[in-house]
Amino acid sequence: MTDHLKRTDNAATSTDTQNPEQDLHTSESSYKTSHTAVRKARRFVLQGLYEWLMTDYRFSKDGQDEWRNNAPHDIAARTRATNAMHTVHLGYYHEMMQEIPQQIDALDALIAEHLDRDISKLDMVEHAILLIGAYELKNRIEVPYKVVLDEAMKLNSHFGATDAHKLINAVLDRLAYDLRTIEVQADGKEKPAPAVPSAPKATPKAVPQAPKAAVSATDAQDAPASNKPRISAKKGAIKRERATPKTDSNAPTNNDSND
Repeated sequence: MTDHLKRTDNAATSTDTQNPEQDLHTSESSYKTSHTAVRKARRFVLQGLYEWLMTDYRFSKDGQDEWRNNAPHDIAARTRATNAMHTVHLGYYHEMMQEIPQQIDALDALIAEHLDRDISKLDMVEHAILLIGAYELKNRIEVPYKVVLDEAMKLNSHFGATDAHKLINAVLDRLAYDLRTIEVQADGKEKPAPAVPSAPKATPKAVPQAPKAAVSATDAQDAPASNKPRISAKKGAIKRERATPKTDSNAPTNNDSND
């Protein structure tokens, strides 16, 4: 049995490297097909899609097709060669690594209907997780929608940002209602609220200050005169009014002196 597994593994590896354009599906009977094996396949798919989104897919969107040299089948073959994947559901891994890039336009259209922003604004990890979830909701009907959402949350906890689970859960929740309406309604779940486009942040405007009122010549004339003494700019001395000498009624007069 061990020799049979080795021969099957070698045959699958040689097939991927010699003729990568052909179907990447392998015999599922020779590999793990448990729930844990499928979960590991999703993790490898997430890493592969992230690499593809960052390279060939981004180059094609930017019109730089001459830089495209990292096709999904090359990523899958390289991942098989550099990782111990004997506990991974390889059939599921190869299926998603082949089908998701081929269906990305349709999957992106489904995702964009339930986003509150443009899909180009998504982080690449979030984009890859949403692609996996959308693909499973659309094509893997045997996987319950709750499992799809739960596995997406687990992928985000390992690879995504802290608050990204809110966006991923909201988008896949709405998408599940559209693609699995009967299943969701049978679970007693109501239709989730549609996505509301997020308003751009308004930059605070500077409050204009009131200009200082100019004093007109008329106002200056009408203004009450100040009682404070004026300071001469030339002499720097204070001009004071001369005091008139006071006469004392008791002071002696000239007539008295003659007496």
